[in-house]
Amino acid sequence: MSKSTSALFKPFVSEKLTLDNRVVMAPMTREFSPGGVPDDDVAAYYRRRAAGGCGLIITEGTTVGHDVASMNPQRIPNFHEPDSLQGWAKVVKEVHAAGGKIAPQLWHVGMMRNPKTTPNPETASAGPSGYLKPGKKVQEGMSGDDVDHVIEAFANAAEQAKNLGFDAVEFHGAHGYLLDQFFWAATNERNDKWGGDIAGRTRFAAEIIAESRRRVGPDFPLILRYSQWKQQDYSQRLVDTPQQLETFLQPLLDAGVDIFHCSTRRFWETEFEGSELNLAGWTKKITGKPTITVGSVGLDGDFMGSFAGESSNVSSLDGLLERLEDDEFDLVAVGRALLTDPEWPNKVKAGDMGELMPFTKEALTALV
Repeated sequence: MSKSTSALFKPFVSEKLTLDNRVVMAPMTREFSPGGVPDDDVAAYYRRRAAGGCGLIITEGTTVGHDVASMNPQRIPNFHEPDSLQGWAKVVKEVHAAGGKIAPQLWHVGMMRNPKTTPNPETASAGPSGYLKPGKKVQEGMSGDDVDHVIEAFANAAEQAKNLGFDAVEFHGAHGYLLDQFFWAATNERNDKWGGDIAGRTRFAAEIIAESRRRVGPDFPLILRYSQWKQQDYSQRLVDTPQQLETFLQPLLDAGVDIFHCSTRRFWETEFEGSELNLAGWTKKITGKPTITVGSVGLDGDFMGSFAGESSNVSSLDGLLERLEDDEFDLVAVGRALLTDPEWPNKVKAGDMGELMPFTKEALTALV
């Protein structure tokens, strides 16, 4: 690496959130919460990343209070039961004691839940039109009452986050989960107010954000994570032009999003023909809001390869730093590199690039 890393370690100051630097711990699913309760090991796991120099930690996906929100309620933490909320309070305390800031990621898996492997197998999953993936309808879509219930569950979780002392909250609207299933035309065939054109398909998420804003007040930061790609189809796209992206983003912006977390598999890939901007760059240009970029930061292998047992070597940050210096985006989410090495930010800041550790598949199954 030849470039200075100073751009990554400048303070981030926005209207509602101030961070010591631009490094964000990306949300990564961890199944280490017995009975859905984050315990002392989980609190220590996040504290190590705060002490390691992350400006902001976004937690693993934590599910809202709806019966079919989780893929694995016995191991994935929730954000609604009293014991779980008490566990999250301890996580906040530990991260703050280490000098960090933290936001929970609020999550509903929607049709990605497998009823056969979760409690209440007779209960249908939740989805806008009942599609597991494009062309595969397995049940009916959510009723209006179901939609209202989930909006309430998200808003209640956002309010709980503020009450517990979290510094912000993130809504998971990416990767083919429930909010994204409403965004995606191939899984949302509704002809009521929750479907239709691009703007209509954002209404569900926009209502969640607006109701959450009403609960938490004007000054609490709200983050939305969204993606073009879906785990059901990595090549899928919500939009194909900057004009379509603006139509998609405007209702979410109006509802109260403060920061957009723009999930890509490789941060260096451009989003639209004729421009070098990535998804976070275009989102910032259109909305004027701060954005978070993410996707294989600091590693040479795509994260999907990690699930097939592939390792990834440390890679140069020069391209990332150049984009950050050009103000293409504001914050940088680091995922797998932080699973392997909690001290990743401190090492990068000190210039100890030779001390960085490659990613290995063992990091997926350990709470280091």
